[in-house]
Amino acid sequence: MKKIMMFALSLSLLLAGCAPNFNKQEEVVQEDKNEEDKAIIPNYKISDKYYRTLLPFEPSESRGLVVNNISTKYDINEFETGLMRVAQNTFDPDNYLFQEGQYLKRDTVRAWLNRKFTEAQLKERKLKEEENIGLNPIIADGGNIDKNNEKSPIYLAHILEHNYLVKNDDGKVGLGGIVIGLAMNSVHYYQKEQYGATYETKIKHEVLEREGKKMAEEVLQRVRQIKELKDVPVTIALFEQEARTSVVPGSFFAYANAPKGSSKLGGWEDINEKYVLYPSNEAEKNHRDDLTAFLNFKQDVETYFPNFNGVIGKAFYAQDQLQEVNIDIPIQFYGKAEGIGFTQYVTGLVVKHFPEYISVQVNISSVNGPEALVVRKADQSEPFVHIYQ
Repeated sequence: MKKIMMFALSLSLLLAGCAPNFNKQEEVVQEDKNEEDKAIIPNYKISDKYYRTLLPFEPSESRGLVVNNISTKYDINEFETGLMRVAQNTFDPDNYLFQEGQYLKRDTVRAWLNRKFTEAQLKERKLKEEENIGLNPIIADGGNIDKNNEKSPIYLAHILEHNYLVKNDDGKVGLGGIVIGLAMNSVHYYQKEQYGATYETKIKHEVLEREGKKMAEEVLQRVRQIKELKDVPVTIALFEQEARTSVVPGSFFAYANAPKGSSKLGGWEDINEKYVLYPSNEAEKNHRDDLTAFLNFKQDVETYFPNFNGVIGKAFYAQDQLQEVNIDIPIQFYGKAEGIGFTQYVTGLVVKHFPEYISVQVNISSVNGPEALVVRKADQSEPFVHIYQ
């Protein structure tokens, strides 16, 4: 077995694989703010994959809505981190800073996520026509509830805004562009009566893609009506979230850009990304060689604990190529020494079964919480190992 390197580091720094120098930073003034209100640009980035964030951190006013609108914790995480990956196609992380969305207010996002109302529904709710700005389709009152929901499902689940800042010629930091994610439902859930059973209707991908692109055009028109966003580049990306029962996240599947001042999106670019559960029928059908490596790993783990059968993997594919595998091993230990020994054994299996061009992360946990973390980044021969104290 290769030598194991153990570091008692925080997870974020561990994944970065290097030690930061937090002494390096730059003070700047943000446009439209007082000269006295200095902001800080950290010079250090934990990874080329991430943007530096302007400090102090300014949360979005719509922060927290994602928890209510997105089906699973897996989709919540991927919707945000995946949107950052989309942004890198337009906004270079070396030149731009990240900031949570500051322009789409909480009430605005909520209003856009509503259904459109009929005239009768507007009167019943005592709303004005200018308040009828929901992006989801009208649903008829009365009639067959199942057919109404199948015909007019809620396509749009959530809207997420990210801002990207850049330093101007005068040395101030200003808005360089925004990226907006539209989370589309692959399954529409509804109830026939309050507090009653929940029913569902599946939405075909080609349908949610068509509706998502129509909504993206409308969102761009509305964004251009916001004074600060009239003349900045805008990227809009479409995300297909999974069903509530899924243990893997959904993925972004398309994005389009609108240059400065334009109220029309350019051509749509496909995003070929997907998460696959190991083991699963999809993995068996489309990624058999990769699944075989995982199953061999799983088999060796079960050799250590013959009665154990709980190894689950989540594989991330881009351009149909395996990029990384995250493996969860929930297991019961009867002592710290046993946990350390098992972690060393698993680390050797990572080296043995997975090629070096793939990033692998193994999370070992027990009823007491996290026990150990094994990380081997792509093109690294020796994993990093952290034993939780």
